[in-house]
Amino acid sequence: MYYRRKVILSLLELFNDQLEKLQLQRLLMLLSFQQTNPSFYFVPHKLGGISFQANADLSTMKKYRLLDEEEKYWKRVTNISYTNELKREDLAALNELKEKFLYKSSEYLIRYVYKYYPYYAINSKVTERSMSYKERSKIADEIPHSSEKALFTIGYEGVTIEQYINKLIKRDVKVLCDVRKNSFSMKYGFNKSQLKMVCEGVGIMFIHIPELGIVSSKRKELKTQEDYDTLFGEYKKTVLKETLNEQKQILDFIEKHKRVALTCFEKDKSQCHRTPLAEAVSQLSSFKYEVKHL
Repeated sequence: MYYRRKVILSLLELFNDQLEKLQLQRLLMLLSFQQTNPSFYFVPHKLGGISFQANADLSTMKKYRLLDEEEKYWKRVTNISYTNELKREDLAALNELKEKFLYKSSEYLIRYVYKYYPYYAINSKVTERSMSYKERSKIADEIPHSSEKALFTIGYEGVTIEQYINKLIKRDVKVLCDVRKNSFSMKYGFNKSQLKMVCEGVGIMFIHIPELGIVSSKRKELKTQEDYDTLFGEYKKTVLKETLNEQKQILDFIEKHKRVALTCFEKDKSQCHRTPLAEAVSQLSSFKYEVKHL
């Protein structure tokens, strides 16, 4: 079993085998802030700080009958205890959370998290009822604001969906353009439907433009940078010559929404077609902005 799932089961065990769904997320978040290598990462979702990976793990453990799900609660139903398999520091942190929050209400926990970690409340729909005016002002101060129009590029190789989305939020990206030919990934969170759902939950518009991608068959024998350069040379002569309308669509998004990101898989921008694509968009006659690679 993945270590992070043992963390979830141990948290539930320490909290009498049951937690409200949002309580569980908040407690996992507080734990993650104490871990050198966090079990989970979080984004400022409309429901507050959320880990999509945690939700996926919860669903998997429900499938294997380790947990039961009710409308508002997760319940631990396995008799197996995993607390002795946790790192000493993680178990100590969980026990501290138990001592501090075991008999506290959800409202108390929400206010605590938003007070001390206001970034995770910037998209929340529950701040009005749970926070004072002063506390809401602190949350508002955490909202990224930029009037500068820009085109970004970003790859998702080597990061979690939460780390990836936080990069976009902190740069105030408003539109994410998926430029993969086939918007499918074995990596959790990056299938088209998953990525669209995540973006919508944090207020980012998602659009898939497959016309700007490269067919997978042309990417199979890429071993050196020279191989990539050859592929992108062909890409410039074919796809980029045939997709001026799609490139202008990206420019239109920048004009309307100010901050737009192109995304594909590769971490290294020199090995991803999003770089020559961004260069092509930047060469359109009315492009006057900066290209930034995340």
